[in-house]
Amino acid sequence: MPYIKTSKELQKMKKSGAILREVVDILIPSIKAGMTTNEIDDTAEALIIEHGGTSSFKTVSGYSWTTCLPINEQAVHTPPTERVLQDGDILTVDIGVLYEGFHTDYATTIAIGTVPQSTKDFLEKGEKTLEKAIKMFKDGTRVGEISHFIEKQIEGGGYCILKELTGHGVGKELHEKPYILNYLDRPIEKTLLLQSGMTLAVEIIYAQSTEHIAYERELEWSIISADRSLSACFEKSIAVDKEEPFILT
Repeated sequence: MPYIKTSKELQKMKKSGAILREVVDILIPSIKAGMTTNEIDDTAEALIIEHGGTSSFKTVSGYSWTTCLPINEQAVHTPPTERVLQDGDILTVDIGVLYEGFHTDYATTIAIGTVPQSTKDFLEKGEKTLEKAIKMFKDGTRVGEISHFIEKQIEGGGYCILKELTGHGVGKELHEKPYILNYLDRPIEKTLLLQSGMTLAVEIIYAQSTEHIAYERELEWSIISADRSLSACFEKSIAVDKEEPFILT
């Protein structure tokens, strides 16, 4: 069963999330064409330290960076490199903070410079779906209801859920139980019943034209859409409550 956080633990997670939001609010507006993803990662780490946290992602065995920074067809887990952002790219900024033993996680995908309307529509669909889905995370709701909603929204927009990539619990570990699927894989009544005190990273990961992933041969860790169509990720950490979820990040 997912680990239910105490009130004291939730306060630490709220502080962790507040630090992460402050970092993101400074970091995202600073990103522009001509920067390398290594530069973005260096800035992110400095900001986290400045605000009193440490990097969550560096606690993952074998991962040496503060962020994951996928571009275009890269979906998740892409490490920073000397790759230079170009006008017309889309960039996912995936970042986590560890504070007093508790992790929070966040991701968003942004357009770099000028992109076509079709790309704007693609990104808006994921962002809006996450906003709507988060409101459903209440005590007594079945996760399957939310998974089904996300699936209908993304596929209804003409896009594809990357089904092997999911949201997850978050707290003492960066990745905890349960998995939060973005599609319905079983009868709703057989899916997890949400309870107050659960803390979850709700993470919508999708592509323009495939539900299949591939591993990028040229770059360790990086996962791409199998057909190399544009991919995006929108993620927030939340705490489940009776009336409405508390958005940690």
